[in-house]
Amino acid sequence: MRKEQPLLFERGARGRRGFSLPQSDVPAKSELLPARMQRKIPLRLPEISEGELVRHYTALSKRNHGVDSGFYPLGSCTMKYNPKVNEEVARLSGFALLHPGQPSESVQGALELLYRTETYLAEITGMDRITFQPAAGAHGELTGMMLIHAYHASRNDQRKTVLIPDSAHGTNPASAVMAGYEIREVPSDERGLVDLKALRGVLDHSVAALMLTNPNTLGLFEEDILEIAAAVHDVGGLLYYDGANLNAIMGHARPGDMGFDVVHLNLHKTFATPHGGGGPGSGPVGVKECLVPFLPVPLVEREASGSYYWKDDLPESIGKVHGFHGNFGVIVKAYTYMVMMGAPGLRQASSDAVLNANYLMERLKKRYALPYDRRCMHEFVISAVQQKKKGVSAGDVAKALLDYGFHPPTVYFPLIVEEALMVEPTETESKKTLDRFAEAMEEIARLAETEPERVTAAPHATPVGRLDEVRAARNPVVCWDGNEKNS
Repeated sequence: MRKEQPLLFERGARGRRGFSLPQSDVPAKSELLPARMQRKIPLRLPEISEGELVRHYTALSKRNHGVDSGFYPLGSCTMKYNPKVNEEVARLSGFALLHPGQPSESVQGALELLYRTETYLAEITGMDRITFQPAAGAHGELTGMMLIHAYHASRNDQRKTVLIPDSAHGTNPASAVMAGYEIREVPSDERGLVDLKALRGVLDHSVAALMLTNPNTLGLFEEDILEIAAAVHDVGGLLYYDGANLNAIMGHARPGDMGFDVVHLNLHKTFATPHGGGGPGSGPVGVKECLVPFLPVPLVEREASGSYYWKDDLPESIGKVHGFHGNFGVIVKAYTYMVMMGAPGLRQASSDAVLNANYLMERLKKRYALPYDRRCMHEFVISAVQQKKKGVSAGDVAKALLDYGFHPPTVYFPLIVEEALMVEPTETESKKTLDRFAEAMEEIARLAETEPERVTAAPHATPVGRLDEVRAARNPVVCWDGNEKNS
């Protein structure tokens, strides 16, 4: 392991300064601040020059792995490449310097962008209207479930159950429970798809909705989706689309045409806007006509004259779910992406994502178990059960990948696959990159057979080696407290 650079406190020396402030004109013992709130002991801070400080934080920034620095095959939350033109457009003063409280006549360009983006997303998803208020995907899920609840309540139909597949994202049951529903799990069949017979067995007039991802979290397309939709609708329920995996079908198939009534989108997963450590999320929600009256207000409307305005007149609206109008800067980036790509480009993005995933799957299934050996969509799930027999877990494989310069894929999800490794390469990665990743995974599999202890001790080439995860979970140190044992 390479030698760790000293921390700020270890680098500093008494008398060094990295700043210069004017003389304070506030008395040292200001009457503006109560005595109980005045510091008695000087704050212990590192004494370090500006140059050393800049070098310290620059070095830290280089340790952070992102899609701009390397391959990021993180399934379940796509770290999709974000074109830099998106950032340039979002920084234009006409967008970046607006205030959400401005009168509509002074922000016509922004309203037009929202209107156009809604039109595009509605066309892509097969929905009738879109709200941009939700701040991220899980927030969009909650909003969607609230809309479903409002719909049933308006019909004096007191339904209490939401059905969720056993392979679903963990936020699905959480969102449904927060909306006041009870959860019932639907098992997967031997194909990795929703068990249609089991689904029909739990469908009754207490079911408010079925939450579904298509393709599902195993990366498999739900082939029975039309039958599933018909079955849910036959008992008066609604079908909710978790848009996490829309990147696999964008431009090829639409949730609305499959029978879905509500859809949330993750703009970072499908429309190339930063997320996670890279920026805020955005989780627009689209609905069919029957749910439009319940959408959060306001909505953007266009007058016959061509001007745009906010429409607040929705008496049955669930109300606001976010301050103002959502994360506008993220929406600007998504609009830019769609305009730059055009319909052919969006279709090609999905095609390439599916191609990349299938290429990697075919290579890796020679070394790792493939629980559902069939054509995948944009992602696939392999298993380290063979390696586990040698003492090497999926978590060990993930840590070993760090030594090869790759971010690990998602591990241990979905829960129905033992020692799961979910791989999602996205469409922008070259065959060369995919081959390098496959070679690293193959090498780790070989080491699991010949030198398992090397894998279980990984990573070896990172600034910090393997941590004590149990201790970290039980005794987390989340901030510096001046105790050198915890520093």
